[in-house]
Amino acid sequence: MKKIIVVVLLAISFALNAQEPVMQGPKLWKTLGDVKYELAKDEYGDVYLPVFNTETKAAEGQMVEVEGFIIPLEGMFKPTQLILSSLPISECFFCGSGGPETVMEISMKEQIKYTTKRVKIRGKLKLNKSNPDKLMYLLEEGVYAGLADGSY
Repeated sequence: MKKIIVVVLLAISFALNAQEPVMQGPKLWKTLGDVKYELAKDEYGDVYLPVFNTETKAAEGQMVEVEGFIIPLEGMFKPTQLILSSLPISECFFCGSGGPETVMEISMKEQIKYTTKRVKIRGKLKLNKSNPDKLMYLLEEGVYAGLADGSY
């Protein structure tokens, strides 16, 4: 009887830890892309702060799976701290093509190797409305989930 209880408790624990993402793939980037901005003032003057939609707010703190390209910003790529873009390198936000809603700052649990291929990363979504030193979308506790299939 004790063995059965232990097995059941282990199964429940595994199920809770293997949380499925609430959003993933193209749907995630499409939802994150639906952001508005409001004009505010800070110590440096006028700033635009993001106003997140209801679906994005509901995903905050939840497990999501994001697909994108690792941005190899010189001197900034760190195997546990990186920036992921929904767009290929030549079209990314830092090259002037996409907006700030197309990139995400990621804190990985373990190191990841740089690749030019699209990757999938799972983690907890955090929204940043006020810290100008960070991107507006953050992913915490990131875990590499493999290469994306390229069906964007």
